Amino acid sequence: MSVETTTTGPVTRITLNNPDKRNAFDDTLIEAMIEAFERAGTDGHTRVMVLDAVGKHFSAGADLNWMRAMGALDAQQNRDDALRLAALMRAIDRAAKPVIARVQGAAYGGALGLICAADIAVAADDARFCLSEVRLGILPAVIAPYVVRALGARQARRYFMTAEVIPAPRALALGLVHEVVPEAQLDATVETLVEALLAGAPDAQLRARELAHRADHSAVDDALIDYTAALIAELRTGQEGQEGLGAFLDKRAPNWVTP
Repeated sequence: MSVETTTTGPVTRITLNNPDKRNAFDDTLIEAMIEAFERAGTDGHTRVMVLDAVGKHFSAGADLNWMRAMGALDAQQNRDDALRLAALMRAIDRAAKPVIARVQGAAYGGALGLICAADIAVAADDARFCLSEVRLGILPAVIAPYVVRALGARQARRYFMTAEVIPAPRALALGLVHEVVPEAQLDATVETLVEALLAGAPDAQLRARELAHRADHSAVDDALIDYTAALIAELRTGQEGQEGLGAFLDKRAPNWVTP
């Protein structure tokens, strides 16, 4: 299997497992990943998803043989194929549970879309990233909304055009990943993040995505102010808000924290 799903307690790991091809993806793997994220999202026991990969490298991006085959098809077939990749990015970006990307080795091309669509990304200190498409005469078009959101438009223009390799420390400074640690500490770092996520209210965490998006894409005008006021009022009076406040005042753990 090129995609494996393993659930342990509240954590579901979705793992790229085709190390002989550096976990490059094609249409079959894309469909398998969409299914894995959707299935984990509906699993009532899952609280956090971790996207990781077997082998030395996270992912080389699109499989070149698949890309060659797509080049022989017509424009509509290519559009349909691109829309499936877009569906994968959306499945990660809008996953029903928080998503952590765990990255080692090379993450090239479309793999950056997977990383940028995740809520949190952690990389080994020797990881390297590259938006290599322009060297093939194409662009990272489908993943661009997520990459630009992470890097900002100005930095994205540079790396879209140059296809420079981005070392892990630079990726951290750019905002491509949230943390860079020695590879031996990757799992412990992911576990720390999982524990932090498990301490938070599940529905509130998903609303946090919406809040970040709205705050980042809107002027600070009356509409945004009204939205934020309505949001906090809704959450304060909602089930999770009432439980969280009550638990704090009672000096007990809220009901979403597993004993």
